[in-house]
Amino acid sequence: MKKTRRAVQFGFLAIVVGGIFAVGANCERWCPFGGVEGVYTYASEGNMLCSLGVSNFFILGGVLLITVLLRRAFCGYMCPLGTISEWLRGLARRLGVPGLRVPHRVDRVLASLKYAVLAVILVATYRAGELIFRGFDPCYALITMNSPQGTDIADITVWAYVVAGAIALASLVMVMPFCRWFCPMAAVLSPISRFALTRIERDAEACRGCGQCSEHCPTAIPVDQLQQVKAARCLSCMNCVDSCPRKGKGDGALRWRPPRWLGPRWPQAALIGILLACTTAAVAASYLFAIPSFVKTHGDPPAEVTQIRLQVKGLTCRGRANQFFYFLQRDDLWEVPGYFKVEAWPGPDLADVIVTFDPAATDERAIQRAITAPYYDAAADFARRDSPFRIEGYDPTEIDIDRELDALLQLP
Repeated sequence: MKKTRRAVQFGFLAIVVGGIFAVGANCERWCPFGGVEGVYTYASEGNMLCSLGVSNFFILGGVLLITVLLRRAFCGYMCPLGTISEWLRGLARRLGVPGLRVPHRVDRVLASLKYAVLAVILVATYRAGELIFRGFDPCYALITMNSPQGTDIADITVWAYVVAGAIALASLVMVMPFCRWFCPMAAVLSPISRFALTRIERDAEACRGCGQCSEHCPTAIPVDQLQQVKAARCLSCMNCVDSCPRKGKGDGALRWRPPRWLGPRWPQAALIGILLACTTAAVAASYLFAIPSFVKTHGDPPAEVTQIRLQVKGLTCRGRANQFFYFLQRDDLWEVPGYFKVEAWPGPDLADVIVTFDPAATDERAIQRAITAPYYDAAADFARRDSPFRIEGYDPTEIDIDRELDALLQLP
């Protein structure tokens, strides 16, 4: 299982690195913690924080399902930071660097810090309405490298690299210190992991008490003292099973299995299958169910409405989506009267937009003009604000500029 897990870790790490350097993708939209950070704003305002998308919710759902079934297997098989941290300790061990074993009581106290980190990040994010901790996040610094898709590299502060360096140095003498003690995503998963279905069972009669299973556990679980490993911090890594001297002698002293009411033991290969199935389903669902990441409404809906579907250039993020709505809500010549609703999928190139409106009050042409026409602010002596948006297949030069200027000149 150890070699299989290394292969899975390598595969997921390769996907992340390939997405960054080969495709230039916005990997931040596939971070499950982004779903945690964005859920409050989406539920209360109908839009996502900048750089996030509803794909964060789908991948978060997949990771939560994995945790219900396999405990914190996401941390042990899929997370790039966890993989790099664990590999650094493995490399240091091969080079003869001695490890530092943290006493159990100290380990338990340190493990509580991740909940404080989670609380601080969420409260600060919800109050600010943006991802203000991204500049300190080593994972964000990693996944925004070489990304041309609207990600502001200036968001990354020197502290992100300081934190990354500290994690790397600590990982040389301890296994996965960040994952065990400080990771906010671990704080989200741990309460669910405690009630997960699968677990490690120890046969007390077959066990000879050598302690090898506890010695090889990356999260310092005292496996040799338990009948069943139900600890929230279990990664389902199978290191304890692989390290057992009685492995291969019958069932051995340790076995991985679901609860007995789910039937006979599962093969360890089932763990990999569940990981891949949940991840694939989450990615597929994000494409099959096109949920907008920005929804905003003006006025009360009439009995009959119609829709216009547009592809818009310049609608890159939540801030631009709000500006897009502002251009429809304008109070000059091109104001859109009556009810309208904007559903948008902000993106770096052409963003998909659905505008639902009252056909008795306006029409498709008027909406296109409102989106692309300059806005004249009467309160600022008709200061002109050019629209940053362009609609695919629509020529904004067709706007009747003479009519617009005549109307402005006739204003008191």
